[in-house]
Amino acid sequence: MRFRLYSLRTGIVACLCLLIVSAMLLINVVMMRLAERDLIEARGRAGRLLVYGIGRMIEYEMARRGGSRGRVRLDVLFGEKIERFVRNGEFSRGLMVSAAGRRAFRIGPWHEDWQGLLLCCEEVLKSGQPLVRFSGKTWGVTWFRPKHLQVCGPIRYEDRLIGVAAVEADLDPVYQGLRKSERVVLGYIFLNAAILVLFGIYLLSRTVIQPIRKLVTITEKFDEWDSLISPNESCKSEFGQLFRSLKMMLKRLDANKQELEDHIASLKKANLEVKKAQDDIVRSEKMATAGRLATGVAHEIGNPLGIILGYVELLKRTDLSQEERKDFLGRLEAEVTRIHQIIRELLDFSRSSGVERQHTAVHELIVETVRMLQPQPMMAEIEIRQSLNAEKDVAKGAADQLKQVFLNVIINAADAMADTGSPAEEKRSKVLAIETANQDGFIRVTFTDTGCGISEEVQDGVFDPFFTTKEPGKGTGLGLSVCYTILKGLGGAISVDSTPGKGATVIILLPLSEEGRHKS
Repeated sequence: MRFRLYSLRTGIVACLCLLIVSAMLLINVVMMRLAERDLIEARGRAGRLLVYGIGRMIEYEMARRGGSRGRVRLDVLFGEKIERFVRNGEFSRGLMVSAAGRRAFRIGPWHEDWQGLLLCCEEVLKSGQPLVRFSGKTWGVTWFRPKHLQVCGPIRYEDRLIGVAAVEADLDPVYQGLRKSERVVLGYIFLNAAILVLFGIYLLSRTVIQPIRKLVTITEKFDEWDSLISPNESCKSEFGQLFRSLKMMLKRLDANKQELEDHIASLKKANLEVKKAQDDIVRSEKMATAGRLATGVAHEIGNPLGIILGYVELLKRTDLSQEERKDFLGRLEAEVTRIHQIIRELLDFSRSSGVERQHTAVHELIVETVRMLQPQPMMAEIEIRQSLNAEKDVAKGAADQLKQVFLNVIINAADAMADTGSPAEEKRSKVLAIETANQDGFIRVTFTDTGCGISEEVQDGVFDPFFTTKEPGKGTGLGLSVCYTILKGLGGAISVDSTPGKGATVIILLPLSEEGRHKS
């Protein structure tokens, strides 16, 4: 049988040994104290009988000698007889005091220890009643106990008190006898404890430790369900019931694990589908915005094309000088470059970026977006005021995604200022203010327009997909929803603050990149 220092068996065996030994030692202490009390009481009874016998002997001797006058006169022979009587009773000292307080005889050598015995005799002379007293201290069996036992009793002759007899016994022999017996008892205690512990270990290993070890083995590897309950294990016992419950629990865990894996797989598939749907929505909204911009681009390209055709007709003439021809070619090239720039900006916006996370200069992107939108007819009457005051403007995010956010916000502002309603509001100046500032590791971009504003009940749903207040055909209701999705993916945020009739403010928070954070 192998014991490990910190095993369950070691702990239970240690507790078992401690409990058994402690219980037996406590029983031994109680038994020794009871035996000690009984032996001392027996010595006290023997002392009282001894005093009584001395009194009868003295009474008989006085009657024989005619001591009717009450004086105690004892010869040496009678004293030796009493001494033998006291010694046979296993008392070491004896004393007799007359009624007048004079010592009639004593047994044992005289020294200062007799003072206690004399005081005992004086008390009996005063009270006339027997007295048992203890004196001194010595080591008993388990603790300090009295060293001497003193027994005093009155001596009467013809119903008259003629003296007091006292005897004293040394209790050390009683304690020594008990201590010898205690050594034998302790030997039996440890022998019984060893037998009980060994038997307890055997029962413990068979009924507790082995089933627990089997449970541990099962919990570490439970592929074989049939091995949970062995043929020797009764299903009616607590361990048998535990094995059966464990078997059912592990089966449920296995089923739940399989079900959980199926759910995880379906969630992963659904997450991929949701992400694909979000990407499709963002892409479709981008293409819708690009299509809307293309209408203005077509109008913007028409003027340069007319100019180019005019210069081409002029170049066909043969009467042009070399300087004039060169001047016309330069102007033609400038218009072609202008058309190329407009088309390139539109293509750059509509093209998807292959990089999910980049570092973008926000100020530069805002200027570029405004420059792309200014030729649009919807921006013709709108004054754009830019206050790009943020000291750090390098933010996390792909440039095409952030440009789509800025385009959607600016186009919504232009639509709000175009839909003013009353003639008085139409005469009001149309201004779009774009401001930037730094705020706790973010760059805050604020777009404030002078449009019709947004009511409170509408503000709660402006970021919901397909939510729009525009007429059918003028909006998809995905613009701000796409902005919200893009900014949330970048770790940013977007919010709207508006008062109906007094315009609206859109606040965008973009997290700064590490480059932007450390930029001085």
